[in-house]
Amino acid sequence: MLRCLFLLLATTSFAVAQTNVLTLGVKGDGQADDTAAIQKAVLEKGSLVFPKGTYKLSQTIEVDLSKTGLIGLSSDGTARFIMTGAGPAFRVTGHHEGTAAPSSLKPEVWAQERTPMISGFEIFGGHPEADGVEVGGTMQVTFHRLVVSKCRHGIRLTPRNRNVLISDCHLYDNSGIGVFLDNLNLHQINIVGSHISYNRGGGVVSRGGNVRNLHIGTCDIEGNHHADSPASANVELDSTGGSIGEVAIVGCTLQHTSKAPGSANIRILGAGTDPSLERKMGRAHTREGNVTISANVFSDVRVNIEVKESRGVVISGNTFWEGFEHDIIAENCEHLIVSSNNFDRNPRYLVNGFQNSENNGLVFKNCADSSITGNIIAGVMRKRAAVEIQGGRRLMITNNSILDCDSIGLLLEGVEGSLVSDNIIRDDRAADVKSKEPSLVVTDGNDNQIGSNLLGNGKKVQ
Repeated sequence: MLRCLFLLLATTSFAVAQTNVLTLGVKGDGQADDTAAIQKAVLEKGSLVFPKGTYKLSQTIEVDLSKTGLIGLSSDGTARFIMTGAGPAFRVTGHHEGTAAPSSLKPEVWAQERTPMISGFEIFGGHPEADGVEVGGTMQVTFHRLVVSKCRHGIRLTPRNRNVLISDCHLYDNSGIGVFLDNLNLHQINIVGSHISYNRGGGVVSRGGNVRNLHIGTCDIEGNHHADSPASANVELDSTGGSIGEVAIVGCTLQHTSKAPGSANIRILGAGTDPSLERKMGRAHTREGNVTISANVFSDVRVNIEVKESRGVVISGNTFWEGFEHDIIAENCEHLIVSSNNFDRNPRYLVNGFQNSENNGLVFKNCADSSITGNIIAGVMRKRAAVEIQGGRRLMITNNSILDCDSIGLLLEGVEGSLVSDNIIRDDRAADVKSKEPSLVVTDGNDNQIGSNLLGNGKKVQ
């Protein structure tokens, strides 16, 4: 009984706290321009609920948290905003300049601006440069059950935020990016349980800035490429001009579309910027990373995972197929771990009308202090080798099964100080289709230890 009373009081309190915009002169009929009325309501009431209806906007609704105080903008999923002007439908601006630590929070910012919440409605683009929501300077902004479609960018975060939550959202069919971390200073962001799909500029994209603690989990992220758009990725982490690291991508499906040039499921460009690094380490660019990629399903792109100039990337326990150019291509990386993955060629997923294009295969160029272990790699076609190692040093390549590929199984060129042992490298298909190439080829390397391997076609060491 007491519990029921508590829930009733809590519900009543919530209902009283939020003001129905239809009582404030907002029409919501899809005909009237509601921009001025909604802007006035935001400034006067802060916390608003939007009943079922279509709300037409011609300009951005500015939500300055120092003026509005605590805000919540919500609906039950039946409110639709049509943004007919350029820019975001809503721009939320806070004034938090500290970190996520409580000691760095100004009392007035916490009292006035904490945890703005946006939930339960759709933003639909009626202008080529319309965006969904833009957020900056906030502490603990929360997006929940938000739908953005036919806009440019879905959710854009810039220039500084802390502790961002994005959950149960649909960012669908936008011309730009689904979630855009745009030259952003941000630590702590969780993107969970969302569909981020068919956004031509990429799914979750972080470029420049200073980003740490990015968690992407249990999302469906697909089709964020287009044959007529620039190269993009379902998840892109580009440290150029900045620094991006401490990232976990776990339990997602990432796929589509192989017909878009330059498409990747995950692209990590780790060459960041640190003016003091050349003095300390002798090179101008950092190798950003510390990224864990685990328990995901990857398919149907040109390259499933592309990693360049990165350090501390772990790719473990994932399922791969249909990397039309490569399953993994890694260049100039350190402390890279690729373990316990399934790189498959399941006949069930052959693409009609696009045969002889699913090549798959793993390529590692000039990587060091790294491990490739415990993987199953099968059915790599039309490649120099199923696993190709160009340059590199202090590599451990052990306990892999490289099976039924139509060329060399494992190729090492110019590799130094590395261990290759306990691998099964065989092609046991019918005689008329099986590879005639050596299972293992080692050229131009030195100080390597080639241990016990089970080889179908022997090895060649030059």
